[in-house]
Amino acid sequence: MADTKVEKPKGPIGKLKDAMDDKEEQLAILSTFVRLGILIWSGGILTLNYVTIPGWEQDKIDPTFIASVFTGVTATFGVQAGGKKKSSSGDGAQISKKDMEALIEKATQAAPTQTIKLEVPAVKISS
Repeated sequence: MADTKVEKPKGPIGKLKDAMDDKEEQLAILSTFVRLGILIWSGGILTLNYVTIPGWEQDKIDPTFIASVFTGVTATFGVQAGGKKKSSSGDGAQISKKDMEALIEKATQAAPTQTIKLEVPAVKISS
């Protein structure tokens, strides 16, 4: 009788483990899957907070925490939250780093000290 080992079919995790021998690479892929899971979970919770499903009573929650989790996870993938875009035509002063350093240098040469004046209301001390 010959001993023949029957090779058990490997699942997707086993195939993935065989494909990558490096432990750091395996941890990087695992962390990506964890982040994707959190992204899907938080996106689903946020979506359910704003969508009404017929025949299902919706509990209103404060989405602030879930939104911060969602924003944080998307930031780990390199996605930045959209905000107001500043146009370069006069909305704000556009100054380069070199120009800012030159201004700071001139200011320190002109007045190496800074005087701050504080005005406080009179304090009444009674015994």
